[in-house]
Amino acid sequence: MNISKKLGLFIGPILFLIIVNLPSPLISEIGDSVIAVALWMVIWWITEAVSISVTALLPIILFPILNVMTAADVGANYGSPIIFLFFGGFVLALALEKVNLHKRIALNIIKITGTTPNKVVLGFMIATASLSMWISNTASTVVMLPIAMSVIGLLINDADGFTKDDRNFALSVMLGIAFAANAGGIATVIGTPPNSVMIGLLENEYQIEISFLKWMIIGLPFSIVMIAIIYFVMVKWMFPNKQLKFTASKEVITDELHKLGPMSGKEKMVLVIFGVTVFLWIFRTLINKIFPSLELTDTIISMFAAIALFALPYNIKKGDFIIHWKDTQKLAWGILILFGGGLALAKGMSVSGIVDLVANAIAASDISVLITAILLIFLMLFMTELMSNVALIAVLAPVVAGIAIGLEIPILYLLIPVTMASSCAFMLPMATPPNAIVFASGYIKVYEMARVGIILNLIAVALLILMFKFIIPLVF
Repeated sequence: MNISKKLGLFIGPILFLIIVNLPSPLISEIGDSVIAVALWMVIWWITEAVSISVTALLPIILFPILNVMTAADVGANYGSPIIFLFFGGFVLALALEKVNLHKRIALNIIKITGTTPNKVVLGFMIATASLSMWISNTASTVVMLPIAMSVIGLLINDADGFTKDDRNFALSVMLGIAFAANAGGIATVIGTPPNSVMIGLLENEYQIEISFLKWMIIGLPFSIVMIAIIYFVMVKWMFPNKQLKFTASKEVITDELHKLGPMSGKEKMVLVIFGVTVFLWIFRTLINKIFPSLELTDTIISMFAAIALFALPYNIKKGDFIIHWKDTQKLAWGILILFGGGLALAKGMSVSGIVDLVANAIAASDISVLITAILLIFLMLFMTELMSNVALIAVLAPVVAGIAIGLEIPILYLLIPVTMASSCAFMLPMATPPNAIVFASGYIKVYEMARVGIILNLIAVALLILMFKFIIPLVF
């Protein structure tokens, strides 16, 4: 265990004990208790002294002991409908990965985009982003990396060796995969965990519902624009490969597709269930208008998909199903607990009056709405370079909601761009799992990622400010 983890392990509970035992309260007895728990959780989350999912369980013990909420009220957050929305999404992703459908989709996208160097980069980016909309950013990166390594391997072993153009191409492909995974996840509710934390907070605390389609109306265009910018910044500006020519990449893609063979019956079943689920998510509002008694929600649709994958037999005689319960060992259970911990912490901030306090303080000040938005977006984006974006959103989303109330603007106007900012970390290897995975390939140095990452971070801030000012008010 490194020194920061050792320090964090003890500093967290020590600070907690100091705050709960202050002779006179800072806010109120309950308010101080929630701040103490939040600080303990933040320190453990930043230092990763223990697993971030284990840290998310602290409210279950501490809130009832400190009389913030009853155990039943705290526990309800860990069983929120948004948790089951994501559970269904995880099961769907698990099925796509189990039958290798995600790899087939990715390879076909790359094949369609073309095999000239820049088109290969674009193909890898589009394929990764498309997968990240539905499966975890980590999984989509892991799928794409070996295919990218095979293509880069062809350049290393060609007649002229590994030239500067070859190196620039390798950098563009590797960074393109990582950055497209980060940006692609923003497009859908289930694409990246911060989106779900925010939507859960809105439903639990403010009874504001954002449908799957409504999110895509803003999320998908932002992802597309961001990915286009990433592509042009890398291949036209930072890492151009003007003299590079090769056609062998086509053979790699064809070979990989050949290894997969023809589409299996299980793949077809998963594709149908996946297609029906996405259709229902997108057209849910319309379906509910036609059949009001259905009262479909995104969570119900998500759980329908999960149960169908477990319950529809592929071969009834052999008792063969697409997904068996043992497959869920690979499921990201820790992320589901992390969601619950974030929602519990948000609830604690609400019932203790901390959110109201922040709102009143902002209302009493004469700070500009635009300046506040810029500072919050900037703060979130650069803080997420150093700590888990899910943990960060769990702590800051309720505070941002309070700031929006204090500024007398709709909560969504501020919360959406700030949440999106948490998925735009492009500078450092430790910022997101995709960044770390491609960094481990050995083709990227930290300064190279940071050099292009700082430019993309600043562009992302500018885009999010434009969204705050012009786009989100139009949609919501």
